[in-house]
Amino acid sequence: MCALLLGLPDVTVIGIVDLAGAELVIHVEQAATERPACGGCGQAAVVKDRADVLLVDLPVFGRAAKLAWRKHRWRCPNRSCAVGSWTGEDARIAAPRLAMTDRAGRWVTEQVGRYGRTVNEVAIELGCDWHTINDTVVAYGTALVDDDPDRIGQPTAVGLDETLFKRTGEFHRQHWSTSIVDVRVRRLMDIVEGRGGLEPRRWFDARGPAWCDGVEWATLDLSGPYKAVFEDKLPEATLVADPFHVVKLANTKLDECRRRVQNETLGHRGRKDDPLYRCRRLLTKAHERLDENGNAKLLGLLRAGDPKGRSRAGLARQGGRAVDLRAHRPDRRRRLGRRDRLDFGDRSCPPEVQSLGRTIGRWRKEIVAWHWSHVTNGPTEAANNLIKRIKRVRFGFTNFINYPIRVLLYAGRPNWGLLPTIRPR
Repeated sequence: MCALLLGLPDVTVIGIVDLAGAELVIHVEQAATERPACGGCGQAAVVKDRADVLLVDLPVFGRAAKLAWRKHRWRCPNRSCAVGSWTGEDARIAAPRLAMTDRAGRWVTEQVGRYGRTVNEVAIELGCDWHTINDTVVAYGTALVDDDPDRIGQPTAVGLDETLFKRTGEFHRQHWSTSIVDVRVRRLMDIVEGRGGLEPRRWFDARGPAWCDGVEWATLDLSGPYKAVFEDKLPEATLVADPFHVVKLANTKLDECRRRVQNETLGHRGRKDDPLYRCRRLLTKAHERLDENGNAKLLGLLRAGDPKGRSRAGLARQGGRAVDLRAHRPDRRRRLGRRDRLDFGDRSCPPEVQSLGRTIGRWRKEIVAWHWSHVTNGPTEAANNLIKRIKRVRFGFTNFINYPIRVLLYAGRPNWGLLPTIRPR
């Protein structure tokens, strides 16, 4: 009955140490062990001794428990054999080099990886230290992520985006990581160090040319390094500029122009009674969302805040064009796609509008491509949100070895049905 409750095959329960205020210690040994053959000479080994190895196990009736496994230590009877002695292993009880039973290791991997619990919380529940849980999660999690050939698959649309990994040093130097996401399936495929093009290039090289040629769309947020990666490693893919970031850039330039005119006109930053400060929300609102009263209010505040009209026309034109960037109508697609119709570069426009025009001119093909693909970098941003949740739970990461495993277990959506079958690394 004790062996049945323990749930381990071919194990005999020797005894249980139950001390008040301490965890239960269950002493076990393998019921029937065949004499293994020596790996050097092939002779049948003999028992040298049996040492107790203390392993962290799952709680028993709400109490922390440990498993004292009486391991067999074998030796070769041939004194001239170079093998000498070795310790017997049984992966059904515990994996080599881990201080936790196999069933407890798979349980903590799911608790920390799938449900996003903290390592410290699980360690307190099992009555062990932080490193025991973390080493186990890394060992089982690496096998779960890497040994599943169907986890990455063959995506048709891939997105890249950066997220902050950590800050170090006296001046809080920022270290970044790059998320590689299947935006169709909305799954994080992998995360690499840095936000340049070197590591993403290596990742795509590891996938192979056939895999890269199967990608049809590549989404990005107006990033030059990521654009170079896609053009180099995914030559068959069509680049798509994320419409949210295009509109955000337009609104940012619009706000910069408003603040510059505010300082030139009144000599100070915006205050609550200043006309240009009062219209800051109306400027960035889509024109179709403004009724007649809202549009009249906007034009009135612009006239009051910029009496000379130096930037009024450019502000209104830029606000309207921000809407056109995401329009679905074919005539607006053609208008944005033709260079001679891009009038942002007109010298009568404010410098912020001219800067926006140059950016749109460089990215016009990628901006127009969204109207045919309708894939965005939204799933990549969603993956970054899940990554930040793990960082908050973890209170920050300092070691990049632990970082991608924890992130992929939570945001990478691995096949948790494979957890009972994997072998930890």
